[in-house]
This record gives sequence, structure tokens and C-alpha cells, in this order.
Amino acid sequence: MTLEEKLWKTFNKALGQYQLIDEDDKILVGLSGGKDSLFLLEMLVRRQHILKPRFTLEALHVRMTNVQYETDTTYLQSFCDHLGVPLHIITTSFSPAPTAEASVSADAAVPSGAPSAAPVPADAPVSADAGVPSSAPVSTSGPVPASAPVPAVSTAGAIAGSKKPACFLCSWQRRKQLFNLAQELNCTKIAFGHHQDDIIHTALMNLTFQGHFSTMPAKLKMRKMPLTIIRPLCLCQEDDIRQYAEEHHYEKQIQLCPYEHDTNRTTAQALFQHMQQLSKEARYSIWHALESDEKLVEY
Repeated sequence: MTLEEKLWKTFNKALGQYQLIDEDDKILVGLSGGKDSLFLLEMLVRRQHILKPRFTLEALHVRMTNVQYETDTTYLQSFCDHLGVPLHIITTSFSPAPTAEASVSADAAVPSGAPSAAPVPADAPVSADAGVPSSAPVSTSGPVPASAPVPAVSTAGAIAGSKKPACFLCSWQRRKQLFNLAQELNCTKIAFGHHQDDIIHTALMNLTFQGHFSTMPAKLKMRKMPLTIIRPLCLCQEDDIRQYAEEHHYEKQIQLCPYEHDTNRTTAQALFQHMQQLSKEARYSIWHALESDEKLVEY
């Protein structure tokens, strides 16, 4: 079995096992520009070519001005055009100071089970434009200049004057834009590119730093809006996706987020690597525990 066949089989197994797509679904895909979201979009388009279930796709790329990195929206537009998927691009920013709005309940903007200050998974959608208030997103294209102003950040990644880490504030604002657009477009589902490694890392983070056993579920039905979050790559392993992306020459983000290595997620990744060295079955044992405790599907 080739790598492509393995990934395609695993992808379809997740769709069936967790009942992720229904007839006449309209799905908004969070497209960060990373390998995982690009691969997710490609697999979903390929799945569209199968008669049942019938569903439609749109993609959203959110850019954040006060995170100093660049994304090539020309490449993302070309990628989506080739697949025949409409791409929306929103530019916004997050406020360094915490607001009442940012303390919204977990199922309004952040999936339940995620720790309140959890760092953004590597492939979560991204955003922004300097000087644009977070309440007034605008469409744009082209790379975000690396010189865009960035709020002062401590070594722990927290914005000066805020108790919330930059990753939390950035993630919350990006999710907000996704949920807003999904409702404008009358979407039934939002698809994220989190793979099995991301889900296991989140479980280890929550267990270690939050004191509870939970994770990002493969399927989460929102309680306060008519939307369901799905993670169709939940059974795919990161190493396989990385190899596929290299073989298919996915373009990498020009400059990675400067905060991504200053998070608890980095610690959880190292912990998981050590666990796999201790036992080759570690991945499957953790996944079995999540399934047994019904953490992978939430209604």
C-alpha cells in the first residue's frame, strides 16, 4: 500500500467511524496554509467526487496583523482555484487587553474540553492587518509584511498587559471569524486540520496542566449555534501527512509564528515522543483511552 493509499483509507475510515459528513452538508474549512489544512482540503475535494454523501466546500484563511509572520495568499488562492473551492480571506487582529467578549463560553468560540489558555494547534487557522480593529475585519491578499507591529511579549508568550497568552488571544479571534463566516454562509460544519498527534498532544496537555482528561474531539456539536466542528484527519499521523506534503511539494509558510515554540504544546509533544520510546503501543493506548471515555465525539 502506498502512502497516498494509506492516508486515503485512514481519512475515509474517520469519516465513517465518527459520522463526520452528512448529506447536503455545507462545510467551511479553516485554511491556515500549513501542510495539514492543505492536505485536509485536498482530501475533502477528492471525497466530493464520490456520489454519497453530497456536500459543498468553502475555505477561509484568516490573517493576524499583530503576529509577525507572512502567508502567501497568492499560493493559497491558486491552490483553492485548482481544487475548485471558493476561498475567503479575512484580515483582523486581536486586542492585547482582555475583554469581556473574549471570556465567551467554551462552546461559543473554542471547542469544549480545550483548556482556557491552551496554545493553538500547529494547523489552526490564522489571521490580520495593522491598525484594523478586531471588530472590523477586511478582505485582503498578498503576504503580511514581517515589519507589522507586534505587541510586547514575554518569554512565556503572554501579551504585555494581558493575563492571556498570545496564542489564546490569537486563536480566539481566528475562531470568531470562522464561526461568524460559517453562519453568514449557512454552513452546517466547520472542518479543522488537526491530526491524531494534535489530539493526543491536547489530551496530554489537559491531563498535565489542567487536571482533567479531555481533548479536541473528532466531532463536536455546538450547543449555542447550529454548527458542528469536525476533524477528518483525526486518525491520520503527522509524519505521514508531512511526507505526503513534501512529495506533493506543498509550499511552506514563509515565516512560522514566533510564539509556537513557547507553549505547553511543545512540552506535550516532547512528552509524547518519550512515551512512544517507552512503548510502541503508546499512541494506540492513549487513543483507546479517549475512545473508551467517549472524548472523541461530543453532542
